[in-house]
Amino acid sequence: MKKSDFNFYLPEELIAQTPLEKRDSSRLLHLGRFTGDICHRHFYDITDYLRPGDCLVLNDSRVMPARLYGSRSTGAAVEVVLLRDLGGGAWECLTRPGKKTRPGAEIIFGDGELKATVTDVIEDGNRIIQFEYEGIFLEILDRLGKMPLPPYIKAELNDKERYQTVYSREIGSAAAPTAGLHFTRELLEKVKAMGVKICFVTLHVGLGTFRPVKEEDILDHEMHSEFCMIPQETADAINETKAAGGRVVAVGTTSCRTLESFAGDNGFMEAKSGWTKIFIYPGYKFKCIDALITNFHLPESTLIMLVSALAGRENVLKAYESAVKERYRFFSFGDAMMIE
Repeated sequence: MKKSDFNFYLPEELIAQTPLEKRDSSRLLHLGRFTGDICHRHFYDITDYLRPGDCLVLNDSRVMPARLYGSRSTGAAVEVVLLRDLGGGAWECLTRPGKKTRPGAEIIFGDGELKATVTDVIEDGNRIIQFEYEGIFLEILDRLGKMPLPPYIKAELNDKERYQTVYSREIGSAAAPTAGLHFTRELLEKVKAMGVKICFVTLHVGLGTFRPVKEEDILDHEMHSEFCMIPQETADAINETKAAGGRVVAVGTTSCRTLESFAGDNGFMEAKSGWTKIFIYPGYKFKCIDALITNFHLPESTLIMLVSALAGRENVLKAYESAVKERYRFFSFGDAMMIE
């Protein structure tokens, strides 16, 4: 299977640069998983597609303001994006420009409130950086850091919380689980009042989620690793839902990948945590999820391959073509799709 099989035409002006004023006023394309039928609605209509007895699974990971701007002793500007906490003040980071961040390079952020030394360069070019500070690191990061918005978003984000879901709580992501950005607290209460179980998993989204598929044969693509967790109450809720004949509805590809990584072949779920590199593409047999709420993804990306595995490549590309024709907003701050 070729990556070009998942290409589609997208006018650049349809890439959403800012979030809508009201989260749930985004548009919603409903796609029949087996029929390919398409219906155009708004996200606040999501309750029309959920049923009593369903289980809605959300990713509660919270985005770190992980982009830091600092300078070396020479005055040269350096950009650092935190990727993974290695413990003891050490982080795996992405740096720009790489030539100025060789091992031994010292970087100062703010007025010296945060200092760092590059200690190593690893295989993919990322840096290991040791930070020095007084106080609580996350509080310093909240003051000095910027949101690590995807490279296709050029506009400045005025409110950091608009790149967080309203239910985010477990800090650790370098990018938002964007399908959940459409939910308001009021909409979630409405869903809960319908008799829908609401439960949470955690997957800390890495910047690898934006890594392009370079190999033409998609089977040659190596997925990035991401840490994820399923608590006991979520495992119990899913198992109860399945036993009662209800559906598991994943909100976002991150929730989907977490559930599919840890589900048994019969769909039974246990509380677990660990790293996943699961790559879902057409031909994959889903073990746990029955429906998916997601955003519109980049051409030739692993994420459009995942939704194609659920609804069929032809159905998905037809839906994307319809979304372009109807002038939907695409990617992180864009509109949504429900596949069932």
